[in-house]
Amino acid sequence: MKKLLPGIFIKERKLLVLNPIPSYRPFNDEIVREGGKVYRVWNPRRSKAAAAILKGISEFPIKEGDKLLYLGAAHGYTCSFISNIIGERGLIYAVEFSERCFKELLPICRKYKNIIPIIADARKPELYFWIEEVDTVYCDIADPQETEIAIRNCEEFLKSGGYLLLAIKARSIDVTMKPKEVYKKEMKKLENSNFKIIDYKPLDPLEKDHAFIIAKFK
Repeated sequence: MKKLLPGIFIKERKLLVLNPIPSYRPFNDEIVREGGKVYRVWNPRRSKAAAAILKGISEFPIKEGDKLLYLGAAHGYTCSFISNIIGERGLIYAVEFSERCFKELLPICRKYKNIIPIIADARKPELYFWIEEVDTVYCDIADPQETEIAIRNCEEFLKSGGYLLLAIKARSIDVTMKPKEVYKKEMKKLENSNFKIIDYKPLDPLEKDHAFIIAKFK
């Protein structure tokens, strides 16, 4: 086993994250036991973040103790792994609009107590105005205005020098454009809104017509 990034390990091309509750497998995860510890396998076909890491993205700026705003937490798969990385000193404000997904997220929040579930529309950050300043905004929502929504939330909650992690769904933004052109257009929006692009990776074939962008808030 090799340490790849803060809190993230790799063994035989499998991404691993230490599970703080060894007996708990929220998604019936494959597990690896080593050195008396239990690790969850982070599936890159279920998580854009995991796919980006395996594709060799240059930086994944999430570490122990960080605070995040997660837009589009869904049923909590990726959110649960980030929860394991940031540990008990960290915190995730997990925003989800779908009631069905939100109900599936709640049991994970009860187990991993560093996730605060918020049922709200990410297009309306005024609905969760009360959250504190965060180190990172993570955005994974299927909306033609996804980048604009991410920017609006960053302007409200992201600290100066913080990071935006943006999972772009090309077909949700513009089905008439080639995915690479969509990615360029969305990165230009970020650059015009006080962000510096750190890196981006198309996620094919792990996630068709998706890309993962990491940007720093100036």
